Amino acid sequence: MLTIAATVVFIVAYALIASEKFNRVAVVSAGAAAMILLGATDSSSAFYSHETGIDWNVIFLLLGMMIIVSVIHKTGLFEFLAVKSIHWAKGNPRTTFVYILVLVASASAILDNVTTILLAVPMTFLIADKLRVNPVPFILGEVFVSNIGGAATLIGDPPNIIIASKAGLDFNEFLVHMAPLSAAVLVVVIPMLLFFFRTQLTNTASDRSAVLKLNPAKFITDRTLLVKSVSVLTIVVVGFVLHSVVHLEPSLIAMMGAGLLVLISGLKPADFAMDVEWGTLVFFAGLFIMVGALVNVGALDALSESLAEFVGDDSRLAAGALVVVSALVSGVVDNIPYVASMIPVVQHLVEVLPPSGNDGLWWALAFGADFGGNLTIIGASANVVAIGLAQARGIHISFWQFFRFGLPVTAVPIAMALPYVLTRYF
Repeated sequence: MLTIAATVVFIVAYALIASEKFNRVAVVSAGAAAMILLGATDSSSAFYSHETGIDWNVIFLLLGMMIIVSVIHKTGLFEFLAVKSIHWAKGNPRTTFVYILVLVASASAILDNVTTILLAVPMTFLIADKLRVNPVPFILGEVFVSNIGGAATLIGDPPNIIIASKAGLDFNEFLVHMAPLSAAVLVVVIPMLLFFFRTQLTNTASDRSAVLKLNPAKFITDRTLLVKSVSVLTIVVVGFVLHSVVHLEPSLIAMMGAGLLVLISGLKPADFAMDVEWGTLVFFAGLFIMVGALVNVGALDALSESLAEFVGDDSRLAAGALVVVSALVSGVVDNIPYVASMIPVVQHLVEVLPPSGNDGLWWALAFGADFGGNLTIIGASANVVAIGLAQARGIHISFWQFFRFGLPVTAVPIAMALPYVLTRYF
């Protein structure tokens, strides 16, 4: 009964989020409270369990990077980069759109998709304003390519870090196995996005002429703070890249970087704390508690066991099922807790199935979870962050508006991942 009750709470909360009639932060907070009252989770499971509680690494990674981005914003760097990118594109919105998507996808592989979105979206608002176009296509496009680009490396998407840790995989292995398909998917998806938003990515000759007259250098307001900010950001990025060498979680690196930047910037807490998306952090906490409760009561275990029974001793079927099921479920419950709950299942399949090609099961899980994160607003951390940033600027992106484009942007990569995994590993 408890399993059914917890599942009903999650489905109701999900439906309320999709309905857009209630504040999503209020919904997940109420859903988390309901899970506690039902006995599906408790303080120990919600706050201290690595498997079923709030993923503090994600929360503090977001908090640290939000603080760093807030300080950088005060230097005028985002305005400078926005105008610079528009000049490179000669004021053409479509060309700018492609440049930005390529930049975001590349940065997501080097940093991670959440950090990249935190850096890119503030700049996007300025680009759209200067070009006099709707910012929504840019924001959606950046989210989609950040999840695809982040799939290419171990540090690019949080699920990859979880998989690497549990499966004993290193940075180079992720690069060799994930990057080729991620690059191929981007080559297909970016033209798709350009087609989807073709009518919105237009402006007039006078708009282009006006923006080309702007001097990027004039937007830098504090050069001293700029040097400090970029220096700290560079240190943080290097720390992310050397994650497996320095043995520090990205969350710790981000928080140390934020602390250092606050210390040397001379800013008061009110100067940077106001820009932190506290609502987004609370949303993540509530979502983690609800999904953790589903794990506690065995709801996701039941799905995992059903999958294992379905594939039997067929490795190819197991890999194909992992790609598809991971994409579907990750799009609904967020890919981080989903991957964490699926790790034991994949470990079991690797042990019991014929050994030939079984490493491909880990890559099947990674592709499905990473690409599936594009399906809905809550499918991946980067999605939630981007929507939260847009909301703070008064830009509303609905659940169904996101899903309308997220469905084909998920379906095409998954259709490409299936033959890739089955051909390469089996």
